[in-house]
Order: sequence, then C-alpha cells, then structure tokens
Amino acid sequence: MLVADHQRGADATAIGRLAAQLPGALVSLAVVSSIALGILGTVMGWIVTLAWVAGGALVFHRPSELAFARHVLKLRAPTAEERARLEPVWREVTARAGIEAHTYELMVENSDELNAVAVAGHVVGVTTYALNRIPSSNLAAVLAHELGHHTGGHAWAGLLGYWYSLPGRVAWAVMRGLARVAIAVASVFSLAAAAFVYFFIGMAVLAGFLGAWYVTVPLVAAPYLLAYMGRRGELRADQQAAELGFAHRLAEVIHHFRTEEEAAKAAAAAQGQKLKAPGPLDRLLSTHPDHETRLSALEPYLRLKR
Repeated sequence: MLVADHQRGADATAIGRLAAQLPGALVSLAVVSSIALGILGTVMGWIVTLAWVAGGALVFHRPSELAFARHVLKLRAPTAEERARLEPVWREVTARAGIEAHTYELMVENSDELNAVAVAGHVVGVTTYALNRIPSSNLAAVLAHELGHHTGGHAWAGLLGYWYSLPGRVAWAVMRGLARVAIAVASVFSLAAAAFVYFFIGMAVLAGFLGAWYVTVPLVAAPYLLAYMGRRGELRADQQAAELGFAHRLAEVIHHFRTEEEAAKAAAAAQGQKLKAPGPLDRLLSTHPDHETRLSALEPYLRLKR
C-alpha cells in the first residue's frame, strides 16, 4: 500500500496508544466534571466539561498546533536560509511517499543535538544541528522517519492522549502534594501522628485500588503499555523510512547516536566515573528501542541494493 493511501490513518500503534490512555481519560473526565459541576452548577458545569472534551479536536487545528509547537516545544519558523536548505530535502521525501509537501508545516528547534519531532497532525520539526551538520541524504532519512509517525497516526494519538489524561495527572500531583504537606505537618507534632497519616493515606489508596481495580490496574499498567507502543511506533517509523529507500542513511543516523553514547561512556570512564546502565524497569519504561534493536529491524532493507 502506498503511503499516500493512508496519509491520515491510524496504525495499530496509534490505536494501542489511545486504548492505553482510555482509563486516564475517564479519570480526567471525572475530575473535570466533578470540579465544574461543583463550582459552576449543572448547566455551566456541563458546558465546561463538554468544552474540555471538544478541546481534543484542536489537535487537528493547524493554528493551535503551531501555537503548541512554538510555546510548548519551543519550535520556530525556519529562516529563509534554513527553508532553502530544508524544503528541497522535504520535497524529495514527500514525493517518494506520494504526499504533497505543503500537507505539513516545517519548523526548527535551536539545539546542538541531532533530533527531529512529529507534532500533532501537521508539524515536523528538526534541530539546527540536524539541519546544518548532517548530509542532505541523512536529513532526508530523519524526515522520512518523522513522516512515518504522522502517517501512522502516532503524533496526533500521542497529543490527544496527553490532552485527555492531563487533568487526571494534575489531580494526582495535587493529591501527592497534599499528602506530603499532611505528613510534614504531622511530623512536627509527633512520630505517632506522622505514622497515623501514613496509615490513613495507605488505607485510602488501598481502598481506591481494590474498590475500582478495573480503573486502577489499567492506570498502573498504562506507563508500561505506552512505552511499549512508543517503541513499536519508532520501529514502524523506521520501517516506513526504509520502504521509501532511506534504510542505509537511517542506519548511519542510528550509528551516530550509538557513537555519541559510546563517547559519553568513554568520557565518564576517563574521569573515573561510570554511567549507570539502564535497569530492567528503565528499559520497560523507555519509549525508544535501543540502537541494536533498530539496526536489526533495518537489516532486511540494508541487504538490498542502494
């Protein structure tokens, strides 16, 4: 199937990401509706709640996307010189994919790291390092990878999930803050008072966990599922770049990341330090596969003639 056939699709990774965040979205809905109804009353409360639900559509609203990219991700419009460098490479990538180049908005991040990002429904951002320090063929491979995130629906699914889980995360952060304050205040009086607060909070958490296990268990599992979907999304984006003919150049970019990682370890060793290797839990929560996994997945494409 041509990429052009599913420019606005959602692959299994995007659907899985949305499914994993559904419990968080339900908690957020409960938080928003409870606060809105409690403060504003029935009519205005439901209006505010429905406005929050409808706000997810802003993920596909280009001006809102651009505002998010500018103010949250610190991306900017490319200069005339940067555009002259970036657009021909982007047109090559989109031509191979059968997509019109203007479908997406190109933006730049001031950074000394080799990186790029796919944002919401229409934004592709690259760092100044990627723009100015790597060959055009390698830059094309990076852009093709980000295009894969867009055509697979990874970018909009990620931002949509973030929007609908945000109130729940804020509420959880507030509850944790209040718990820390309560423990600190109780500790001023006595260790027994602090122990009682610990016990009360523990019982409340346990009761909530057991009473609504069908929500709490998925909430606990969600970070691991989202990380897994993130790793699968990266491999899927790599696959699309390879299918467009950028496998060898993408492998060079991954080798660059591996070289930088090895150099950091060597520099730490020279100073008598040792960088901590990621443990099993860190690997489960990583949203990116390791370099060897990515290179191994590209191997069938690397065996093909350039």
